[in-house]
Amino acid sequence: MFARRKTVGVKVGHVTVGGGAPVVVQSMTNTDTVDAISTARQCLELAEAGSELVRVTVNIPEAAAAVPEIKQRLSEAGCDVPIIGDFHYNGHVLLTKYPACARDLDKYRINPGNVGAGQRRDEQFSVICKIARDNGKPVRIGVNAGSLNQELVMAKMQENTDRDLGKSSEDIINECMVLSALQSTDLALECGLRKDQIIISCKTSRPPDLVAVYRDLAAKTDQPLHLGLTEAGMGAKGLIWSAAPMGILLGEGIGDTIRISLTPRPGGDRRDEVYAACELLQSLGLRAFAPSVTACPGCGRTTSTTFQELAERIQGYIRDKMPEWKTQFEGVETMKLAVMGCIVNGPGESKAANIGISLPGTGEAPRCPIYIDGKHFTTLEGTYDQLSAAFQKLVDDYVTTKYPRRTAQSLAAR
Repeated sequence: MFARRKTVGVKVGHVTVGGGAPVVVQSMTNTDTVDAISTARQCLELAEAGSELVRVTVNIPEAAAAVPEIKQRLSEAGCDVPIIGDFHYNGHVLLTKYPACARDLDKYRINPGNVGAGQRRDEQFSVICKIARDNGKPVRIGVNAGSLNQELVMAKMQENTDRDLGKSSEDIINECMVLSALQSTDLALECGLRKDQIIISCKTSRPPDLVAVYRDLAAKTDQPLHLGLTEAGMGAKGLIWSAAPMGILLGEGIGDTIRISLTPRPGGDRRDEVYAACELLQSLGLRAFAPSVTACPGCGRTTSTTFQELAERIQGYIRDKMPEWKTQFEGVETMKLAVMGCIVNGPGESKAANIGISLPGTGEAPRCPIYIDGKHFTTLEGTYDQLSAAFQKLVDDYVTTKYPRRTAQSLAAR
């Protein structure tokens, strides 16, 4: 386990960020917040997928007015996921005019580069902080490279020229991001917020810069830090560009809450960013969210696609079942499964899992040994559908017999 950086703990609804608490996963809806039904539905889906905080856009009066209904719908569905309001440009106005929105949100996200210019910036930033103070809400001071305070940037650029410091434009942007976050934190404290009400982020879209900025930030503050690229991109690019810098930082103990900001394909599943964040934390041994499936990558020995189809089906089955399992069984998220494609690594990986199946490769006998907790349990034969149904039943039986039932006390502790 990696040594965690010591930070202040911040309560966001019932979730603690920092203060030694486990790294928290969050996500953001992409529905129109004005559509309270769709937004509440997506919040619920994201929460069930593993998102422990969900952010929604609050950009216009109608969106602010919809927040209480969204919270009510989630409550009626039995979902207590904390909801964060994402404010840019007019947050001071919306939070003032819609006190029910200010009351029902669990946290406010403020971008200090988008709250005004000159003296108005500090005034409008202060308004949001004082509303947070009066409502007992935490804030995230979220600095973005793409919307940084340009007055600060220009001043630092001029200083670099005048003093011949030799800094690159990237170095100056990174320096300004950290400076903006720290200055804004000081202003928030002056407005009456406590240290245990402030989370900081400094996001950029370049992985090396993200690592540099957060190392600098972590050395200069003990506020909890939110990690993530501003825009990671689509598919494999988004996953890799997020995992590379965030894996480095988390490995150094930096980061108290994370989001992987994936661009979904048209009509794509917004939950993918939640699954990615959960997998990242699970891969580092920082959290366990759902049973893991080790699957063979395939090679010339595995001309059949059965192992691929079975691995995909089992992965989908686990994700569908986890909202139910995690409320019923203690420790089910630590279960390990293996779906392997030939005799080379199949039996060994299967024995190392709680439940493993080794399918036959090219030229191997059409039989599939099953291993449970390291011991041969049975051997399956049959069609893909028969194998899938049999393996799925073994998973169900293992969950219900190996993991203790949750009690009312354990559910309350979660």
